[in-house]
Order: sequence, then structure tokens, then C-alpha cells
Amino acid sequence: MKLTVLGSGSSGNGYVLQNGSEALVLECGVPRAECFAALGWSSKKVSGCLITHEHGDHARYIEDYLPFMPCYCSAGTAAALEYRNDWRPKVLEPLRTVKIGGFAVRPIPAEHDAAEPFAFIIDHEDMGRLLFATDTYFLRYRIPGMDNIMIECNYSLPILNANIEAGIVPAALKNRTLNSHMSLEHLKEMLAANDLTSVAQIVLLHMSGNNADREAFVQEIQRQTGKCTWAARKWLTLEINHAPF
Repeated sequence: MKLTVLGSGSSGNGYVLQNGSEALVLECGVPRAECFAALGWSSKKVSGCLITHEHGDHARYIEDYLPFMPCYCSAGTAAALEYRNDWRPKVLEPLRTVKIGGFAVRPIPAEHDAAEPFAFIIDHEDMGRLLFATDTYFLRYRIPGMDNIMIECNYSLPILNANIEAGIVPAALKNRTLNSHMSLEHLKEMLAANDLTSVAQIVLLHMSGNNADREAFVQEIQRQTGKCTWAARKWLTLEINHAPF
């Protein structure tokens, strides 16, 4: 299974998982043309698109995607989105696994300032179990049997505090950041609380432009876990398999 990063951050989020015969799109926060470019300019192999929540950097282009692929989200997200045509996303129930092509998708509640945000546990025979979690300041569940992890690492509290003191980041944004996004410190706690024995690699998502240090975050997570760790960036392509490479 190949992962292509279309965008990961406040300017737009999108990811494509694909093998030779099928694909699953994660988020529709980047223009459809960029998604189609990653798919080889054909949407026929796409089984569906998962949307975590309604914020523009994750769902801005949903009306462009819907005519070409089924989109899936929570009832709260579907109600919060605005539509100009008759296309609508399919509604997922929390903790209820559904089959989307060859992908088994289990939505789990996330913690973000949105109507009903989800993270997703995604299983496929070509990649094992993948956790996809972004825009959530913590996860209330332990996730057994993970083979790969795509997870937010938005900021570090010391960097955030230093930026507020220096006037780089408005102090009014601190509480929103703390209660909506996952810090390096919370991510380390989450990883320590889970069994990572079978994890091949970790991809860090949605890093802040001001409040994150990409290289330091990758090194710290890799040092803690002993797992191959990447910082998501536009057009990064990785093999997402059962074992490290």
C-alpha cells in the first residue's frame, strides 16, 4: 500500500492510500486536481473518502469530491457542512466498523472544537492496521494491533509558551490550541500507553508552522519508540506495509 501526502497543516489536508487496484482518500481539504494527480488522473479505483470533521482545511472541497467518490463522515460533520448541490456524504456511526471496498474502517470519537470529529482505525490486508488521527488533543482509547500510525503532532508546549511571550503567537490562541490539537508531550504519553510491538512506522501530521520543530519532533518520537518516524509534507510518498523497510 502506498501513502501519498497531499497536504498536512492549516493550509489544507489530504492523503491517499492506494495499491494497484483500489484507493482510499483521507480528507478533502486540498483541490480535487491534486488528489487526482496522486491517483494517476483516475478516480475509478477510489473506494471512498474519509473526512474527520467540517473545518475548511479538512473538508473545503467536499462538493468537488462527492460527484467522483463516496465521502464518509459523522452525522455531526455532515450537518455542519454546507452544500450547494444534491450530493451528500454517507454517515458513519462511532465505533461501528464498515467495509469500504477492501478497507475496514472503524470511526472513533476525537477531541476537537468541531461538531462530531472522528479519528479512524483502518484495516486492509496490504497494510495491516493503520491509525489515522488528526486535530484531536488526545485519544480516549487504546488501539490494539497497530501496524502503522498517522497522527497529529501539532506543537510543543515550551515552544508555544515561548512564542506567546515573544508576541509571535497571540495569547488568546493558547487555550484553543491546548483543547483542539495534540502536542508532542501528549503524543508521547499516548504512544507510551499503547502496545507498539507491531508498528512499522509513524507519520507525524498537521505540524504548526510556528509552534513545532519538525526535525526535533521526528527525532524525539523515533528515539522514544524505536520506530521509523516521518514528518508529513506535501507529496511525501511512503510504502505503508506490515513491516519496516
